[in-house]
Amino acid sequence: MTELAPNESVIGAKEIAVLAAMRADASLLTGKHPAHVFRPLSERLSTWEADGIDTTPFRDGVEAAKRRYAGYGMVQMLPLERVLVGCESSRAGAFGGFHHPDQGYRHFQMVAVITMYGPLERRNPECPALALLDLLRAYTHDCLHYGSRRRYVEVAGVPVRTQYGINYRRTSGQSYSAADQRRSHHTRNLGIVMEGACDRDARAITRQTAEHFGVTEPSDILGALAFRDVTGTLREEDTEHVLDMTGSEEQTRYAAALSGYEKGVNRRYSHFLEEFATGEESECHTRLLSAIISGDVGALGAWLDERHGPGTFAGLFRTPGYFEPGLTA
Repeated sequence: MTELAPNESVIGAKEIAVLAAMRADASLLTGKHPAHVFRPLSERLSTWEADGIDTTPFRDGVEAAKRRYAGYGMVQMLPLERVLVGCESSRAGAFGGFHHPDQGYRHFQMVAVITMYGPLERRNPECPALALLDLLRAYTHDCLHYGSRRRYVEVAGVPVRTQYGINYRRTSGQSYSAADQRRSHHTRNLGIVMEGACDRDARAITRQTAEHFGVTEPSDILGALAFRDVTGTLREEDTEHVLDMTGSEEQTRYAAALSGYEKGVNRRYSHFLEEFATGEESECHTRLLSAIISGDVGALGAWLDERHGPGTFAGLFRTPGYFEPGLTA
């Protein structure tokens, strides 16, 4: 396997070897879900196709994502073999999808852990069309994390991440960007901004794919909610009343996680774009993703300065007292 993702850098052969060892074994991640059976995404797709499920929407959506992401400077998508999809669960009532706990892309292992949307006690999705859209959203989202700029340095013999995208961290652990206040409707946190940017793009691709293949909203409450979530068409009232829905314990928990993510990430990111790029939201979003992939905040910072004055990026995001020699932000 390739030890490093396309936009990663590590100082020292020893640290590369440590990362390679971590990336050779994903059991630390799958071990958090002992009831689920995980298989590489390529294998899952082949199994579903052999069972008569048409996976064309997913595959076409991935091709659209490749073209779109190339415009941001991404040279490679996350290999399907580095994506582990869980289902065939031995846990009664298990329910999966994008908002299943303890899943997503993990940069140290360079692996994405994903669960099949819907009941997990089976090997094929209950609603294939929606499950493929959910998978497309999760995969294209994680591809952006995989392709983002990362820098590692050695501390006490182990790699420590000091840069992710346009966010930075000192080896002491201090982050360039502070956490938002609880229940805040806006964000000044780069982690939320980058997560929101990745998901906005992934959901745009999923929405276009759904429209192209004529996939429509399911009639059940959770299915309709999940469809609006993966396509980025959630309304505020959808998340306000989500806890009123009836369903199994895991379905209710899934809906609550969906609502929390929408409020804590996607809505905050939308508010950020509206605040600082009114009428130019798409332009700002594109510049953000290009900066996340390259790790260079210069062009984005200049664009913000033209609209809001010198030092806007640092003024918005830098934690008071943070300083690292050579940092350009």
